[in-house]
Amino acid sequence: MSDRLYIVDLDGMEQSAVDLDDPTNLVFDYMRRIGDLLDGMSPARPAPLRVLHVGGGGMSLPRYVAATRPRSSQIVLEPDVELIAEVRAQAPLPARSGIRVRGVDGASGILGVADASQNVVILDAFEHGEVPEELMTAGFLEQVQRVLVGRGVFVANVVDQRPFTHVRSLVGLARGLGAVVVGAEAATAKGRRRGNVLVACGAVPWPTFGTPSPMDYRVYTGRTVADTFGA
Repeated sequence: MSDRLYIVDLDGMEQSAVDLDDPTNLVFDYMRRIGDLLDGMSPARPAPLRVLHVGGGGMSLPRYVAATRPRSSQIVLEPDVELIAEVRAQAPLPARSGIRVRGVDGASGILGVADASQNVVILDAFEHGEVPEELMTAGFLEQVQRVLVGRGVFVANVVDQRPFTHVRSLVGLARGLGAVVVGAEAATAKGRRRGNVLVACGAVPWPTFGTPSPMDYRVYTGRTVADTFGA
């Protein structure tokens, strides 16, 4: 890891981390798992992707996509315009990155995204440590389905803990988008601590979140999703 690490701290928690020397170095584990998911899409011939990011932070994942899949077209919806300005000043995006940042919240910003225009929608937005309520609704998921191409993928980062109230709600809503896969660090899955839980659905690649040891990371598919998260 380089010494040039830019950390975004919001609401008393580290929201994102950017390695200014290596954008492919995803410091936070949940971001690394989303990176694994993205890598699994057309891995034989990695092609440019069209990605909608709901929530920007330090824009770690947009930078990752730009570095690993050149010529990708990406939209970032981030309502905190002061944060956008600070990130641009302290950790500028690479030139000709294909990343377009819109200073708008996810619920209203997604309305301006064209139908069937995105390969991936990534929800990684927080307000006071929680995903905003308007992004955990049937209406928002309908918009996600609208903007995704037929073989698209939706992945959301939810901070939760047992009994996983928020994850259960999202899993129930997401079933209409296709197969659902859930991933969590083992300590969170066992109820030892609150943590990041990923919910992916649609044309989800396999392995979805890389090939971690079950001792480190738990992946739920098929019946185990229903058994564990009641959907």
